[in-house]
Amino acid sequence: MRIKEFQIYTAKIPLNRPFVTSLGPEPYSEHLFVRVVLENGLYGWGECAPSNTINGENLETCIALAPKLTQALIGKEVSAHEHIEQSMNQVIYGNFSIKSAIDLACYDAAAKLHNMPLYRYLGAHSIKAMQTDYTVSLSSPELMAKQAIELKQQGFTIIKVKLGQSAAIDIQRIKAIREAIGPEIKLKLDANQGWTFEQAVMVLNELNECTIEYCEEPINRKLAHRLGALQSAVPIPIMADESVVDHYDAEHMATGQNIGLFNLKLGKSGGITPIKKIIEVAQNTGIRMQVGGFIETKIVFTANCHLAQCSENIVFFDCDSPLFHQFMPTKGGMIYEDNWYIRLTEEPGLGIDLKDDFLAQCKRIQ
Repeated sequence: MRIKEFQIYTAKIPLNRPFVTSLGPEPYSEHLFVRVVLENGLYGWGECAPSNTINGENLETCIALAPKLTQALIGKEVSAHEHIEQSMNQVIYGNFSIKSAIDLACYDAAAKLHNMPLYRYLGAHSIKAMQTDYTVSLSSPELMAKQAIELKQQGFTIIKVKLGQSAAIDIQRIKAIREAIGPEIKLKLDANQGWTFEQAVMVLNELNECTIEYCEEPINRKLAHRLGALQSAVPIPIMADESVVDHYDAEHMATGQNIGLFNLKLGKSGGITPIKKIIEVAQNTGIRMQVGGFIETKIVFTANCHLAQCSENIVFFDCDSPLFHQFMPTKGGMIYEDNWYIRLTEEPGLGIDLKDDFLAQCKRIQ
């Protein structure tokens, strides 16, 4: 079935509290929503929440490029995903956030066209157990420990902690959190490229006593060639995030740097089509993976959970971002259950839509 048109909407969604990383604070999230409409009237949704600091994209760049990228796809088969990726790449290099939103909308519509939930359309046959973490953003050690206690009381058994602002204080932060929540809760770290190589060695050796699952992207991605040396110098597993954008990066990390963990993000890599190529590299080299994202809604994170069914190596779930928003703009999709396990439905595609009242408040740009 051919693509008839695209509709583009934008919105800002306030957060319950500012989300602070080593790259800066975010009091709200900015979203671009893509609806692709097929010739038979079926439609699919995609979304991005572009990141200046990761992709060099913002809402303005996505708005500027959306008409050019979508125009190149009018009349094409919605299920021709490789062709869709190639057509967008012929329009412009990079700009993976906006491309990911368009790519995802096409997958949602294609799965609906085949009357399958997305995970089955992608070739998976069953749904694994999925439990999300929740992220504590940067603040003082005392306030971060207090939030960690609150999360434990809310039933979270996996907590992710943002670090990378000050190496010495980062050690205090994690020790305060571990002391506050006890030994049972799993802890993950994310330094968002905030440490030097030497600081990373010092911090990750010092924190080994705190029982850490792994640390995401501890040093600047321009130093990705040193991640292997860093892993050899510390006992805590390193997860490559910003340094794995495409399957070429994945091959380098897996074979050249001996990194055993990848973080997958649709908005970082350009959508499901390029992410599938990273997954293939990981499968072939024994890399375990996490599905994560930026501060998107359930549209992206429902897609993440469907995608996770395609590989037994996807074992970590950083799917908390929809919980950051002051309200839920979507209906349907993934469901948070007791102890923050995630359930998928058997609805065709993503099984998700924007709420009518929210969509009415969005700004339509195309």
